[in-house]
Amino acid sequence: MRKRTLLLAATLTGSLLTTLPMTMTTASAAPSGLSGDFNGDGYRDVAISAPIGTAGGKSGAGYVAVVYGTASGLDTTRRQIISQATEGIPGVPESYDYFGDRTTTGDLDGDGYTDLIVGVHGENIGSTDESGVLTVVWGGSTGLKTATDITSPLPENRYELGWSVATGDFDGDGDTDLAAANIAYPGLSIFQGPISRTGRAAGHLGIGTQSQTGINTDTIVSGDVTGDGKTDLLVMGQEEFSDGYRTRSVLYKGTATGLTPGSKVAGGYDAVIADVDKDGYGDIVTGNFMEKSATEPHGGPGGAVTVTYGASTGLSSRTPVRITQDTTGVPGTAEKGDGFGRSLSAGDTNGDGYADIAVGAPDETLGSARRAGTVTVLRGSSSGLTGSSAKSFSQNTTGVPGTAESLDFFGSEVRLTDVNRDGRAELVAGAYGENTGDGAVWFLKSTTSGVTATGAKSFGAAAVGGPAGDAYFGDVLAG
Repeated sequence: MRKRTLLLAATLTGSLLTTLPMTMTTASAAPSGLSGDFNGDGYRDVAISAPIGTAGGKSGAGYVAVVYGTASGLDTTRRQIISQATEGIPGVPESYDYFGDRTTTGDLDGDGYTDLIVGVHGENIGSTDESGVLTVVWGGSTGLKTATDITSPLPENRYELGWSVATGDFDGDGDTDLAAANIAYPGLSIFQGPISRTGRAAGHLGIGTQSQTGINTDTIVSGDVTGDGKTDLLVMGQEEFSDGYRTRSVLYKGTATGLTPGSKVAGGYDAVIADVDKDGYGDIVTGNFMEKSATEPHGGPGGAVTVTYGASTGLSSRTPVRITQDTTGVPGTAEKGDGFGRSLSAGDTNGDGYADIAVGAPDETLGSARRAGTVTVLRGSSSGLTGSSAKSFSQNTTGVPGTAESLDFFGSEVRLTDVNRDGRAELVAGAYGENTGDGAVWFLKSTTSGVTATGAKSFGAAAVGGPAGDAYFGDVLAG
């Protein structure tokens, strides 16, 4: 799904920027241990990528803005800007490195602070044909301050290492491991935790997903499907069939000896693993924004979301459920090219214990505004993910700042996360095309009735100390 950044960035020009400042924050003496809390103050934070933004005078070098959570939500006065031009961050800004277009989070060194992992897949390695590094920006009491490239051990035949990144405890030993896609063989690299601040992992494994399953590694998503406390990994890619290829996914199950290939599931371009029916097993929610065809069998008119339910053995015998904008209760109408399911995120938006799913449809046309975009929140329930009581939001929704305009791509990225610690996940939505490529994000609060437009806020790069100009601010969200 992130290929759009690589394809479009070359046509856009960013504004000049010297070294980006870092505004440090304060935190409690002891880390909270809360996932997504970079500075340990007990509130989750959000990392907002601007992958074609200018850093160090280099257009397309990219940067990440970190906005810290508070009891009132995201506070744009408590922020940091991180790029390869920032003191303490390895590397040198280069045009079209796209720093920040692949990110994930996790406590890699086990100190109780969440770390930010950036897959700098376009970074050249010396004069060789190899490319890609994994930059870990370490969490701490003052926020994300210093970083290290994971340098040892490294996989052979690196090409676009960090094309996709995910974290989890894949072997159940209590340490967080890091998985990274590598376009060259073996396809998937596992860096075993703990990972020290010198960049050395406890071990390294290479997994040839295509040779094992027939599916190459494109996008990876982690979560506990089997409910055994070991993290499983969904590998999404392409599988050869007949005279062509189609999207397909395979679940690698976490075991005491590491990841082992399991069952194949619906293909797509984004996914999330979450317990939508509260039975103790993570469910695989796959988004396929393409139209249904022989090569995209899990798509639908305007895009579709497929739910494959989890079980102790991996996948439930229950028939997977496909949801589109034509599903009863889902606002709108499924229309060709809507892009429903291009982006996904999971979180409990009303505090009832069921994971809800935010679904971006950034190509949705609203009136005369082409590809203005919408976000729909689907509710989890005892019967599973449902269209009942679904809500949809756009820039034309009362209370949401802005106006829906052509090529905004509202919902190109979504994130459900509880930043104010009230037990309900708020919605953060990105629109990388806002203001002709500058980009912006929206923050919508949640109540006992779920996400609401009341009190919604929006901000762009300037509000957090970023440069003006084309940046695709909000193209990727993590936290």
